[in-house]
Amino acid sequence: MRIATYNVNGVNGRLPVLVDWLETTTPDIVCLQELKAPDERFPIAAIQAAGYDAIWHGQKSWNGVAILARGTTPVETRRRLAGDPDDSHSRYLEAAVNGLLVGCLYLPNGNPLPGPKFDYKLRWIERFEALAAELFPLDEPVILAGDYNIIPTDADVYKPERWTDDALFAPEVREAFARLTGAGWTDALRTIHPDERVFTFWDYFRNAYTRDAGLRIDHLLLNRAAAGRLRNAGVDRSARALPKTSDHAPVWIDLG
Repeated sequence: MRIATYNVNGVNGRLPVLVDWLETTTPDIVCLQELKAPDERFPIAAIQAAGYDAIWHGQKSWNGVAILARGTTPVETRRRLAGDPDDSHSRYLEAAVNGLLVGCLYLPNGNPLPGPKFDYKLRWIERFEALAAELFPLDEPVILAGDYNIIPTDADVYKPERWTDDALFAPEVREAFARLTGAGWTDALRTIHPDERVFTFWDYFRNAYTRDAGLRIDHLLLNRAAAGRLRNAGVDRSARALPKTSDHAPVWIDLG
């Protein structure tokens, strides 16, 4: 079974790329982030024509998450993080699909640092950690997949020294990611590629993709039940090279 995460950076503007990738690679479950569309503008007809059903949590112009499943309908289990009733951002969605529990997240960027956006990011991470602690001991396989907007280590960025003042690389957020893996969550991509330079995002500017000046900020974390089934993981880099594509590439795992 293949589970993927993909920040599409505008689901309607990138729809041809998304549909082509779905039809070419046929993942079983897909988590999408940064839909940048209200609920009524989610392109469900095109998604269904590609062989998928979906649930989604949209927001006009910003954010937005969706879970797609091939040949079946995801059963929604959670629509937002607890802990802040005033948080109106569409950043978390969770569903049961084919015996798995899948959480799709779009963690806040947090820039500029310092400032209220970074403070919001830290509060969001605290709420997410509380949910992760609740989900980890479940007997069923749990995958928390999405754009974490966290560069975990120096090995996950092309030039670490250039990112020391960025909210994606701040000590507080790297420590939070380390707490998740320290609590037992398996970083699937790094587990399969422990020593390789693996990126998931390349900026549109300064020819970043051609120079491979990238970051690893899209992650799939697995609880113990899911980690025991991990067989492979990778990045569909070719999607990033297409015209009118996202600045992220899809990241995937295979479970046995």
